[in-house]
Amino acid sequence: MRVNGIRGKGWIAGIASCISLFGGVSSDAVAVEWSDTSIGWRYGTKFREPFIDEDIHKNIVNFQHASGYKYGTNFFNVDLLMSDKHDPGSNSEGAQEAYIVYRNTIDIGRVFDKEFKYGRVVRGFGATIGFDWNTKNDANYSSKKRMLVVGPTVMVDVPGFLNISVLELFESNAPIGIATRYNYDPHPMLDLTWGIPLGSSPFTWQGYLDFAASKGKDEFGGDTVPEIHLDTQIMLDVGRVLGGPKDTFKIGVEYEFWENKYGNNHKGAAGDGAFAKTPMIRAEYHF
Repeated sequence: MRVNGIRGKGWIAGIASCISLFGGVSSDAVAVEWSDTSIGWRYGTKFREPFIDEDIHKNIVNFQHASGYKYGTNFFNVDLLMSDKHDPGSNSEGAQEAYIVYRNTIDIGRVFDKEFKYGRVVRGFGATIGFDWNTKNDANYSSKKRMLVVGPTVMVDVPGFLNISVLELFESNAPIGIATRYNYDPHPMLDLTWGIPLGSSPFTWQGYLDFAASKGKDEFGGDTVPEIHLDTQIMLDVGRVLGGPKDTFKIGVEYEFWENKYGNNHKGAAGDGAFAKTPMIRAEYHF
């Protein structure tokens, strides 16, 4: 999931700096109106990686921050992924990976101080800019992904939020065996993110769904293919159930569906490792 709740005060200065870099706006404009910061853990035994035929166990430690400011919202996420021996590391039994995502969505209605609703469906319109960054020490590829994203966003009028974006992706990588950083073809992606309370219950449905087009030839001269990536969770607010603090400790189940992972054709040489269907358990502490 990409955004949760409205509590906490962590990482505000860093997020404000990111806004200033991307948007060149004043300090008043980046004053935080709400924020939610969390640390979490999730675990699954059915992870997959291209060109590896076996299921992989992974523990994932997570730091996440979402906040709102005068002209929009920010989202910042860090995943630290630790694989078992079936995804071997270059200097360890299992590989370790760090994956960072940042998104800044500017609300056009807030910029122009005007409502841009459309019927009962559209709450507003925006523009999203951000990046993905990763590094991994696996023995076979050792990804060093760098990706910039930019595009328009439609904010759907639902309880909680549902954002639909069409993003252009500018991606590069520098794995082992490649002398210089390789740039893939710029390519579009349809991106949906949501966090929707399930009625008056203590459960929330959240997640994201991406449809990414082919990014042309890969760094080894092979053809890439379109990919589908779904990651969704049902989370229970434990404090609300037990009479403790709300929006603080959450547990739930998560499911990831990733066809043609990283643009690798699961019907080709990458094999079943490029098609992940991964159930997980998840826990989060918000502050």
